[in-house]
Order: sequence, then C-alpha cells, then structure tokens
Amino acid sequence: MLGEDSHELFDDESQRNLSESLQSKKNTILKSHGRPPWYGEDGLPICDAFVIGIAGGSASGKTHVARQIVRALGSVPTVVILSQDSFYRRLTSEEVALAHANRIDLDHPEAIDMPMFTACLTDLKGCRQSNIPVYSFAEHQRLDEVKYLYGAAIIITEGIHALHYPELRSLYDLKVFVQCDSDLMLARRIQRDVKERGRSVDGVIEQYLRYVKPAFDNFVLPTARYADIVVPGSNNSVAIDLITTHIRRQMTERATHFRRNMASKSIECCLSDGNPVSSNLILLPQTPQLKGIYTVLRDGKSNRQDFIFFVDRLATFLIEKAMEHLPYRTKMITTPINVDCTGKELDVKSSKNVCGISIIRSGGPLTKGLERVLSDVAIGSLLVQSDAKTGEPLLLHVMLPKCVRERHLAVDTWVFLLDGQIGTAAAAFMAIRTLLDHGVQQDHIIFVTFLVARNGGVTVLQRAFPKVKIVTGAVDEGLREAWLDHYNEQGEGQSEGDGRKVWIVEPGMGQIGDRYYL
Repeated sequence: MLGEDSHELFDDESQRNLSESLQSKKNTILKSHGRPPWYGEDGLPICDAFVIGIAGGSASGKTHVARQIVRALGSVPTVVILSQDSFYRRLTSEEVALAHANRIDLDHPEAIDMPMFTACLTDLKGCRQSNIPVYSFAEHQRLDEVKYLYGAAIIITEGIHALHYPELRSLYDLKVFVQCDSDLMLARRIQRDVKERGRSVDGVIEQYLRYVKPAFDNFVLPTARYADIVVPGSNNSVAIDLITTHIRRQMTERATHFRRNMASKSIECCLSDGNPVSSNLILLPQTPQLKGIYTVLRDGKSNRQDFIFFVDRLATFLIEKAMEHLPYRTKMITTPINVDCTGKELDVKSSKNVCGISIIRSGGPLTKGLERVLSDVAIGSLLVQSDAKTGEPLLLHVMLPKCVRERHLAVDTWVFLLDGQIGTAAAAFMAIRTLLDHGVQQDHIIFVTFLVARNGGVTVLQRAFPKVKIVTGAVDEGLREAWLDHYNEQGEGQSEGDGRKVWIVEPGMGQIGDRYYL
C-alpha cells in the first residue's frame, strides 16, 4: 500500500509479494515496469485508462479475482485496485451506534456515496489524480484522511454494487460478475469479519440474515445480467486467462510511440543571445562568465569538486532568471533613512503556492539553486526513464507536494519543473502532462534546464504546451541516436542495463546527475 503522497515502482517479484502480503488491503497501486505515454504529440491524452468492474456477493472472491488478474497480466504498466468499500457515505453519530449494534443496512445500494464514487472513478479513468476516502470498518465511519491515487493504465473496481449503478457501468470497459455458492460466501464472511474487522460470529450471522442475504437477492444477483463475463468464485483459471488476454489486446491497441518523431524535430527559430526565442523560451545572456562556467561543466577532465561548485552557481543563475516569470506586485517601503521607495514583491494572491518538481536525477542539482532562492519551497520529484527495448519514456515514480496533489490547490500553484537537459523532450513532455493531469495551469509551469538540444524535441514541446516557460543557459546543436551495448553516461533518461537505445546531446555535459552525485 502506498503513502498518500507517493507512488513507488515494484518489479515483478515484489509486485507478487505485495499482493500476497496485503490480503486485506484495498485501493492499491501496483507497478511492474512503469507507465508508458498516455498522450500524443499534441500533449492531449489519446486514451482513457482501461476500467474493469467486478461485482458479486459479499465474500464471493471479488478482491481475489482482481489479484488473480494482476498476477496473470504479469508485466503491466500500472494497475489500481479500487474498492467500493471506501465509498460508504459518512454516518451520523446515531447511525454509527446502530451500525455497532448491527441495526443499520450497509449492504443496501443507498449506503454508498455514489456521486463521490463516480467522480473519483471518472478522474482516474480520465488519467487524472483522485483522492480516495478512507473507511474504517472497526469504527463504521469514513475517516477524515484520504488516499492519493494517480497514474493508472488499468483500473479494477470491485464491490457488491459495482454493476448496480448505470453511472458506474458507463465507465467500465469490461464488466465481470463473480458467482459463488451462498454457504461458501457466508463461511468466508464469518472468517473475514472476525479476523479483519473485529466482529463477533453471532453479529456476523445476524447481519448476514438481516441485511446481507436480502441485499444479495434483491440488488446484487440481478446485476449479473449486465456482466460481459461471469467468473466462478473458485477454480476460475480459464476465465482469468480469457480476461487477461482481452486486456493485453486492448493495451496493445492503445499503446503510443512517438519519441523518435520528437527527436527528429528541430527548433524552427533562431536563438539569439539573451533574448527570448519566443514568449516561452528564454536563454540566459551569453556572457563570458556564463561561457566560462559551461566550459568547466563540459570538460570531461574537470574534477568532481569543480563540477559541483559550478553546477550550483549555474543552478542559482537559472532559478533567479526563472523567478522573473512569477507574478509580482508593487510595494511601498521606507528606507532606513526615512525615504519612501517603490519596489516589488511576489504577489501572494496570485502565487500563494510555489513549489519545485525535480525530474530524477539530473534535475536534482537544480533543487539546490531553488532552495537558495526560495528557502522554504516545497520540493517533489518524478522519475522518468526509458524502456530498454523501445527507448520510450516510462513514468516510474511520482512524489508531489500537497499543493499539487490536491486539485483545488493545484489550480493556483506555480511549479518550477527541473531537469538537466531537454534532448528529445520525452521526459519533459511526460512531466508536464503529469502536472496538467493534477490541475496545474499550463502558464504556471516554468521549466528550468541547463541545456536544450536545438535539433531535439523542444519544438514539439512548445507546440503542445505553448504557455509553459522554458529557461535555459545553453543550446547545443546535436542530438544523436545510438544503441549502447552497456550503460553509458551520455544517454538521456537511462539507467543501468545490458543494452539500450539512447539519444545523446552533443557536445553536452554528460550525465549530469551521475557526475554530480557519484
């Protein structure tokens, strides 16, 4: 189970271990090899997440079927298992007392907060983030905390009423009903509720006879007619194979590959020293001092101490330049010699929240410059690396500040997006799209980078996101595609492996993160 502010990468074995060790946990994100692009060259999403709705009686094995699907899929991008149990409506104190006495019907469809359930699933299906409520079965109450979910390529929604509501059914790409013997469901429910939810055997049986069985007969079982496939609650390997084959086919059809096209684009305008190429691409004035700094950073013989020192200096220059694009307002002050003076200050109404997001790990050195200029700034991170076989970008890790995770705050948040270079712009593209999915306004994103490749994908980036500001210190002429038999420090967005496709910025600065941290 992930924390509310981050998503982590799990390899295939750890994914299996996670799903096996968290048998009672729900609303879980599992990742095997990262999330591929979900958007086109125009920056807009090209497909929704693939949503599976799984319904069935209480303790019929819905969650087990969901886990079997995940295991059978094997190497999948990102899967969210979303439980209806999180969406029980908030109870009054009187209703909570009745619930503890088994005198309230929590199996009736009206016990579910359907507008919230539909809204959260709609956001996740539309590739946006959502904050899922947390329900306590021990307290019979929705808690004040929420669970942050984002990045699903596949969503598995499970619950007894998952197929009951037309609003939910309209969101599903595949509808599944789990069929199970009533005696077996009762036995499973007794075992689960006593062990996991602190109930007594007598209380479980009373609740089952009073509410659970009637709700199943009247509301749950009739929804089987909406299912695309009915799955046995046990011995269901054939059905699971059919489901996973269909999902793989759908995911293959939805796949997009555009990095090569981005790498082949060129900047169509001429960069001039110290002047914006366009309203959103700003190059630092090419002073002798700046050129001297880049000479040290490009020199493969520079020692690590000098490299770190000059990277830190350059990072501060870039952030100070980027700060010019935040909103400011006039401020009247009185100097120590009692002279009134008109100055400027950050407009706190327009820039209430300012944060930095580093693209790991070459964006890391830029965070030092940001922290020098804004001492209390919140810092988040994204990990984007390339698929070893295709070279396509994969989103592996998301850890964002609260002001971005919560959509009502993200709308007014300004973000400094930090990365070492823009080569093909694939990582930049994915990072910007991620921020937009969270509700950050395009004109509130300022991309800060040491290098831009003139013949890289920055043109596509500008065309897709024309309001994003890009602040850089240098523009390099070359971007060369190559295949490396082993890991090489010159590749963009790479990690160690036996061999992979890379795009090399020339003359470049090498792998900035490695040179800075190793």
